[in-house]
Amino acid sequence: MLKPEIAVLDIQGQYRIHTELYRCDTAQNTIILVNGSMATTASFGQTLKNLHPHLNVVLYDQPYAGKSKPHNPHQKLLTREIEAQVLLELIEHFDANYLMSFSWGGTAALTALACAPRRIEKAVISSFSPLINSAMRDYLERGRHCLAACNRTQVGNLVNDTLGKHLPPLFKRFNFRHVSNLDEHEYAQMHFHINQVLSCEQQCFLSAAQGIEIPVLFINGEWDEYTAASDAQHFAQPIANSQFISLENTGHFLDMEHKSASHISKNALLSFLQPTQLSPHAVSL
Repeated sequence: MLKPEIAVLDIQGQYRIHTELYRCDTAQNTIILVNGSMATTASFGQTLKNLHPHLNVVLYDQPYAGKSKPHNPHQKLLTREIEAQVLLELIEHFDANYLMSFSWGGTAALTALACAPRRIEKAVISSFSPLINSAMRDYLERGRHCLAACNRTQVGNLVNDTLGKHLPPLFKRFNFRHVSNLDEHEYAQMHFHINQVLSCEQQCFLSAAQGIEIPVLFINGEWDEYTAASDAQHFAQPIANSQFISLENTGHFLDMEHKSASHISKNALLSFLQPTQLSPHAVSL
Protein backbone atom coordinates (compact mmCIF):
# COMPACT_ATOMS: atom_id res chain seq x y z
CA MET A 1 0.00 0.00 0.00
CA LEU A 2 1.30 3.43 -0.97
CA LYS A 3 2.15 5.70 1.95
CA PRO A 4 1.60 9.42 1.39
CA GLU A 5 3.28 12.41 2.99
CA ILE A 6 0.32 14.08 4.72
CA ALA A 7 0.10 17.80 5.47
CA VAL A 8 -2.66 20.23 6.40
CA LEU A 9 -1.82 23.47 4.64
CA ASP A 10 -2.95 26.98 5.45
CA ILE A 11 -4.27 28.76 2.34
CA GLN A 12 -4.27 32.56 2.65
CA GLY A 13 -5.19 32.31 6.32
CA GLN A 14 -8.73 31.31 5.33
CA TYR A 15 -8.75 27.58 4.61
CA ARG A 16 -6.98 24.53 5.95
CA ILE A 17 -6.46 21.90 3.28
CA HIS A 18 -5.67 18.22 3.86
CA THR A 19 -3.10 17.10 1.28
CA GLU A 20 -1.48 13.79 0.40
CA LEU A 21 1.76 13.64 -1.60
CA TYR A 22 2.63 10.26 -3.09
CA ARG A 23 6.27 10.73 -3.91
CA CYS A 24 8.48 8.55 -6.09
CA ASP A 25 12.24 9.10 -6.12
CA THR A 26 12.48 8.29 -9.82
CA ALA A 27 9.59 10.51 -10.95
CA GLN A 28 10.57 13.79 -12.60
CA ASN A 29 7.11 15.37 -12.69
CA THR A 30 4.28 16.04 -10.26
CA ILE A 31 0.54 15.95 -10.98
CA ILE A 32 -2.23 17.39 -8.80
CA LEU A 33 -5.69 15.78 -8.98
CA VAL A 34 -8.92 17.78 -8.57
CA ASN A 35 -11.97 15.97 -7.13
CA GLY A 36 -15.47 16.03 -8.53
CA SER A 37 -18.40 17.15 -6.37
CA MET A 38 -19.15 15.12 -3.22
CA ALA A 39 -15.82 13.30 -3.73
CA THR A 40 -12.69 13.01 -1.58
CA THR A 41 -9.09 11.88 -2.02
CA ALA A 42 -10.31 8.28 -1.71
CA SER A 43 -12.16 8.66 -5.02
CA PHE A 44 -8.85 8.77 -6.88
CA GLY A 45 -7.65 5.39 -5.64
CA GLN A 46 -7.53 3.74 -9.08
CA THR A 47 -6.15 6.84 -10.82
CA LEU A 48 -3.40 7.02 -8.21
CA LYS A 49 -2.39 3.42 -8.95
CA ASN A 50 -2.30 4.21 -12.67
CA LEU A 51 -0.13 7.32 -12.31
CA HIS A 52 2.28 6.29 -9.54
CA PRO A 53 5.27 5.63 -9.74
CA HIS A 54 5.44 7.34 -13.15
CA LEU A 55 4.61 10.64 -11.44
CA ASN A 56 4.57 12.20 -8.01
CA VAL A 57 0.85 12.50 -7.24
CA VAL A 58 -0.84 15.15 -5.06
CA LEU A 59 -4.38 14.61 -3.74
CA TYR A 60 -6.35 17.07 -1.62
CA ASP A 61 -9.78 17.58 -0.11
CA GLN A 62 -11.81 20.75 -0.59
CA PRO A 63 -12.20 22.77 2.65
CA TYR A 64 -15.77 21.47 3.15
CA ALA A 65 -15.04 17.79 2.42
CA GLY A 66 -13.17 14.67 3.48
CA LYS A 67 -10.20 15.11 5.80
CA SER A 68 -10.13 18.90 5.33
CA LYS A 69 -13.61 19.10 6.89
CA PRO A 70 -12.56 19.02 10.60
CA HIS A 71 -10.10 21.89 10.04
CA ASN A 72 -12.58 24.45 8.66
CA PRO A 73 -15.60 26.28 10.15
CA HIS A 74 -17.97 25.97 7.11
CA GLN A 75 -19.41 29.45 7.59
CA LYS A 76 -19.66 30.32 3.90
CA LEU A 77 -20.18 28.51 0.63
CA LEU A 78 -17.34 28.30 -1.85
CA THR A 79 -17.57 29.57 -5.41
CA ARG A 80 -15.61 27.90 -8.20
CA GLU A 81 -13.36 30.99 -8.20
CA ILE A 82 -12.40 30.33 -4.58
CA GLU A 83 -11.83 26.64 -5.33
CA ALA A 84 -9.63 27.70 -8.26
CA GLN A 85 -7.63 30.01 -5.98
CA VAL A 86 -7.06 27.15 -3.53
CA LEU A 87 -5.89 24.98 -6.43
CA LEU A 88 -3.48 27.67 -7.69
CA GLU A 89 -1.92 27.92 -4.22
CA LEU A 90 -1.48 24.14 -4.04
CA ILE A 91 0.09 24.06 -7.52
CA GLU A 92 2.70 26.54 -6.30
CA HIS A 93 3.29 24.76 -3.00
CA PHE A 94 3.89 21.34 -4.59
CA ASP A 95 5.64 22.61 -7.75
CA ALA A 96 3.05 20.66 -9.74
CA ASN A 97 3.56 20.77 -13.49
CA TYR A 98 0.56 18.62 -14.48
CA LEU A 99 -3.08 18.87 -13.46
CA MET A 100 -5.97 16.43 -13.80
CA SER A 101 -9.61 16.99 -12.87
CA PHE A 102 -12.60 14.68 -12.68
CA SER A 103 -16.22 15.60 -13.44
CA TRP A 104 -17.30 18.92 -11.84
CA GLY A 105 -13.74 19.41 -10.63
CA GLY A 106 -13.32 20.63 -14.20
CA THR A 107 -14.97 23.95 -13.30
CA ALA A 108 -12.30 24.85 -10.74
CA ALA A 109 -9.54 23.35 -12.91
CA LEU A 110 -10.42 25.34 -16.03
CA THR A 111 -10.87 28.52 -13.98
CA ALA A 112 -7.40 27.99 -12.51
CA LEU A 113 -5.85 27.16 -15.90
CA ALA A 114 -7.30 30.36 -17.35
CA CYS A 115 -5.05 32.22 -14.89
CA ALA A 116 -2.08 30.65 -16.73
CA PRO A 117 -0.26 29.20 -13.69
CA ARG A 118 3.39 29.36 -14.68
CA ARG A 119 4.28 25.85 -13.51
CA ILE A 120 1.55 23.87 -15.27
CA GLU A 121 2.71 22.38 -18.58
CA LYS A 122 -0.19 20.01 -19.39
CA ALA A 123 -3.68 19.30 -18.09
CA VAL A 124 -6.23 16.50 -18.31
CA ILE A 125 -9.95 17.27 -17.92
CA SER A 126 -11.94 14.05 -17.52
CA SER A 127 -15.71 13.45 -17.61
CA PHE A 128 -16.54 17.10 -18.20
CA SER A 129 -18.46 19.01 -20.85
CA PRO A 130 -19.37 22.68 -21.38
CA LEU A 131 -22.91 21.70 -22.38
CA ILE A 132 -25.73 21.12 -19.92
CA ASN A 133 -27.55 18.59 -22.09
CA SER A 134 -31.02 17.22 -21.31
CA ALA A 135 -29.69 14.22 -19.34
CA MET A 136 -27.38 16.39 -17.21
CA ARG A 137 -30.07 19.05 -16.69
CA ASP A 138 -32.49 16.37 -15.45
CA TYR A 139 -29.83 15.00 -13.09
CA LEU A 140 -29.01 18.47 -11.74
CA GLU A 141 -32.65 19.46 -11.26
CA ARG A 142 -33.42 16.24 -9.41
CA GLY A 143 -30.22 16.65 -7.40
CA ARG A 144 -31.13 20.19 -6.44
CA HIS A 145 -34.50 19.00 -5.14
CA CYS A 146 -33.24 16.13 -2.96
CA LEU A 147 -30.21 18.10 -1.70
CA ALA A 148 -32.48 20.96 -0.61
CA ALA A 149 -34.64 18.44 1.26
CA CYS A 150 -31.50 16.77 2.66
CA ASN A 151 -32.99 13.44 1.58
CA ARG A 152 -29.95 11.24 1.96
CA THR A 153 -31.42 8.08 0.43
CA GLN A 154 -32.60 9.97 -2.65
CA VAL A 155 -29.22 11.64 -3.12
CA GLY A 156 -27.38 8.32 -2.89
CA ASN A 157 -29.76 6.55 -5.25
CA LEU A 158 -29.74 9.43 -7.74
CA VAL A 159 -25.95 9.38 -8.15
CA ASN A 160 -25.86 5.59 -8.58
CA ASP A 161 -28.81 5.49 -11.00
CA THR A 162 -27.38 8.21 -13.26
CA LEU A 163 -23.66 9.07 -13.31
CA GLY A 164 -22.80 5.81 -11.54
CA LYS A 165 -25.02 3.47 -13.55
CA HIS A 166 -22.01 1.61 -15.04
CA LEU A 167 -20.15 1.14 -11.75
CA PRO A 168 -19.78 -2.42 -10.44
CA PRO A 169 -22.09 -3.34 -7.51
CA LEU A 170 -19.37 -3.05 -4.85
CA PHE A 171 -18.46 0.47 -5.94
CA LYS A 172 -22.14 1.40 -6.01
CA ARG A 173 -22.46 0.31 -2.38
CA PHE A 174 -19.40 2.36 -1.38
CA ASN A 175 -20.74 5.30 -3.37
CA PHE A 176 -24.17 5.15 -1.76
CA ARG A 177 -22.72 4.89 1.74
CA HIS A 178 -20.42 7.88 1.15
CA VAL A 179 -22.94 10.17 -0.58
CA SER A 180 -25.81 9.41 1.80
CA ASN A 181 -23.70 10.12 4.90
CA LEU A 182 -22.34 13.55 4.08
CA ASP A 183 -22.84 16.47 6.46
CA GLU A 184 -25.60 19.01 5.88
CA HIS A 185 -23.07 21.73 4.99
CA GLU A 186 -21.76 19.46 2.20
CA TYR A 187 -25.27 19.08 0.80
CA ALA A 188 -25.67 22.86 1.02
CA GLN A 189 -22.39 23.30 -0.86
CA MET A 190 -23.49 20.89 -3.59
CA HIS A 191 -26.87 22.63 -3.83
CA PHE A 192 -25.07 25.97 -4.25
CA HIS A 193 -22.75 24.44 -6.85
CA ILE A 194 -25.67 23.06 -8.87
CA ASN A 195 -27.37 26.47 -8.83
CA GLN A 196 -24.13 28.01 -10.13
CA VAL A 197 -23.89 25.42 -12.91
CA LEU A 198 -27.53 25.76 -13.97
CA SER A 199 -27.19 29.54 -14.19
CA CYS A 200 -24.05 29.24 -16.33
CA GLU A 201 -24.83 28.58 -19.97
CA GLN A 202 -22.49 26.93 -22.46
CA GLN A 203 -20.73 30.18 -23.32
CA CYS A 204 -19.89 30.67 -19.64
CA PHE A 205 -17.78 27.48 -19.52
CA LEU A 206 -16.23 28.16 -22.91
CA SER A 207 -15.34 31.72 -21.91
CA ALA A 208 -13.71 30.39 -18.74
CA ALA A 209 -11.42 28.28 -20.92
CA GLN A 210 -10.52 31.12 -23.29
CA GLY A 211 -6.83 31.77 -23.55
CA ILE A 212 -5.60 28.46 -22.10
CA GLU A 213 -2.45 27.87 -24.14
CA ILE A 214 -1.00 24.68 -22.68
CA PRO A 215 -1.92 21.24 -24.12
CA VAL A 216 -5.18 19.98 -22.62
CA LEU A 217 -6.50 16.42 -23.00
CA PHE A 218 -10.24 15.86 -22.60
CA ILE A 219 -11.22 12.30 -21.69
CA ASN A 220 -14.85 11.19 -21.73
CA GLY A 221 -16.53 7.79 -21.54
CA GLU A 222 -18.19 6.46 -24.69
CA TRP A 223 -21.30 5.50 -22.67
CA ASP A 224 -21.45 8.75 -20.66
CA GLU A 225 -24.67 10.51 -21.66
CA TYR A 226 -24.24 13.23 -19.00
CA THR A 227 -20.83 14.63 -20.00
CA ALA A 228 -20.77 13.30 -23.55
CA ALA A 229 -17.57 13.05 -25.58
CA SER A 230 -19.23 14.85 -28.50
CA ASP A 231 -20.16 17.76 -26.21
CA ALA A 232 -16.60 18.06 -24.86
CA GLN A 233 -15.43 18.76 -28.42
CA HIS A 234 -16.82 22.29 -28.04
CA PHE A 235 -13.64 23.10 -26.08
CA ALA A 236 -11.64 22.78 -29.33
CA GLN A 237 -12.31 26.41 -30.23
CA PRO A 238 -11.36 28.25 -27.02
CA ILE A 239 -8.45 25.88 -26.28
CA ALA A 240 -6.30 25.75 -29.40
CA ASN A 241 -3.97 23.05 -28.07
CA SER A 242 -6.69 20.56 -27.13
CA GLN A 243 -7.02 16.82 -27.71
CA PHE A 244 -10.04 14.56 -27.22
CA ILE A 245 -10.34 10.89 -26.34
CA SER A 246 -13.47 8.80 -25.91
CA LEU A 247 -12.81 5.68 -23.83
CA GLU A 248 -14.70 2.73 -25.26
CA ASN A 249 -17.15 0.73 -23.12
CA THR A 250 -17.01 3.23 -20.24
CA GLY A 251 -19.42 5.65 -18.61
CA HIS A 252 -18.89 8.69 -16.40
CA PHE A 253 -16.57 7.08 -13.83
CA LEU A 254 -14.00 5.88 -16.38
CA ASP A 255 -11.18 3.91 -14.68
CA MET A 256 -13.39 2.85 -11.75
CA GLU A 257 -15.85 0.89 -13.87
CA HIS A 258 -13.83 -2.19 -14.93
CA LYS A 259 -10.26 -3.41 -15.47
CA SER A 260 -10.22 -2.73 -19.20
CA ALA A 261 -11.39 0.83 -18.60
CA SER A 262 -8.60 1.31 -16.06
CA HIS A 263 -6.02 -0.05 -18.52
CA ILE A 264 -7.02 2.14 -21.47
CA SER A 265 -7.40 5.16 -19.20
CA LYS A 266 -3.88 4.65 -17.85
CA ASN A 267 -2.44 4.36 -21.37
CA ALA A 268 -4.29 7.48 -22.51
CA LEU A 269 -3.01 9.50 -19.56
CA LEU A 270 0.61 8.40 -19.74
CA SER A 271 0.87 8.66 -23.52
CA PHE A 272 -0.27 12.30 -23.20
CA LEU A 273 1.68 13.27 -20.07
CA GLN A 274 4.83 11.16 -20.42
CA PRO A 275 5.05 10.04 -24.07
CA THR A 276 8.81 9.43 -23.98
CA GLN A 277 8.37 6.82 -21.24
CA LEU A 278 6.07 4.63 -23.32
CA SER A 279 6.92 2.42 -26.23
CA PRO A 280 4.99 3.02 -29.49
CA HIS A 281 3.04 -0.19 -28.83
CA ALA A 282 2.01 0.69 -25.28
CA VAL A 283 -1.05 2.72 -26.20
CA SER A 284 -4.23 0.87 -27.09
CA LEU A 285 -7.25 3.12 -27.48
